Amino acid sequence: MEIKPVDIDSDLALRAAYDVERRAMLVGREDLAFYSWPEMAGMWRHDDSGEKKVLLGGWEDGRLVASGVLFGSLLDNLDKCWVGAYVDPDAQGRGHGREMLEAVEAVAVGMGRTVLLAETKLPFDEVTNHRYRRFAENADYSFSNVEVVRHLQLPVPVTDLERWAAHSATKHAGYAIETHLDEVPEHLLESFVRIFGQLAVDAPTGEAEWEEEVMTAERFREQEAALRKAGRRVWCTIAVAPDGSVAAYSTLSVPPAGVRTDVSQWGTFVDRGHRGRRLGMATKAANLLAVQSAHPEMRRVVTQNAETNDWMVSINEEMGFEPVEASVEMIKRV
Repeated sequence: MEIKPVDIDSDLALRAAYDVERRAMLVGREDLAFYSWPEMAGMWRHDDSGEKKVLLGGWEDGRLVASGVLFGSLLDNLDKCWVGAYVDPDAQGRGHGREMLEAVEAVAVGMGRTVLLAETKLPFDEVTNHRYRRFAENADYSFSNVEVVRHLQLPVPVTDLERWAAHSATKHAGYAIETHLDEVPEHLLESFVRIFGQLAVDAPTGEAEWEEEVMTAERFREQEAALRKAGRRVWCTIAVAPDGSVAAYSTLSVPPAGVRTDVSQWGTFVDRGHRGRRLGMATKAANLLAVQSAHPEMRRVVTQNAETNDWMVSINEEMGFEPVEASVEMIKRV
């Protein structure tokens, strides 16, 4: 197998890499969520000033049969990166996965990264013995963390959303709940990015020790623009504290029109000084009401949280999210 970087400016090459990853990831979970081609292309073609991205392809007889990925922050957590290796199902069993993983790891080591992280989606009853986990363990990765993937069927009855919002409102008098589409308002941006990076530290992360993510206003605006260019609509509901700062937020990403019907629940976070006021439920409920009203074609929300994140799990269960599979994180120190 010949391994070399994928030309991300070539639709033909990039689409081939997308198809390999999609087919590999959907084996045994064909009806579950996977991001669309426009979303994947937009992500790879966005030049993020704060992140290094590497996409390798493995060619056999002129056909791309494997891909490898690396994501590493350039502003924080400089010892870590996320890696992945994917092999087309009809090309598996010939050592391509191990060869691709070693190639990606070599890039990581060349960047000075010493903590490698990988993630895979698995059925609950195969978390400990699935062949993807055995593959990782044979490459000297060990278990780090498990998150539970949950789905919420849409639409949620409006009466439920209004009831959750009303109950939450009794706990946070003086706070304003605002919903914004595609762009955080300029007057809230500074305090928004301040708490944005705290999520990496406060959410349970297993065996990996994370620093706060460095997010600048300029970089955040770059990301907003890239998401719009890729066709995504990003809805963000923000709780504004009495002093005018951002106290909490919840974000939902709606895919480009016509490609899929899964809404992605991204971060929900409450600033450390504002917890205990039901702001998590308030922002999630308001955001969900806005999204399903504006996008009635959407059929479910996909989210995942560490099984030890009792606060967020309890909110999701109250809202009716159902567990569907596990997201298993593995770690390797080099």
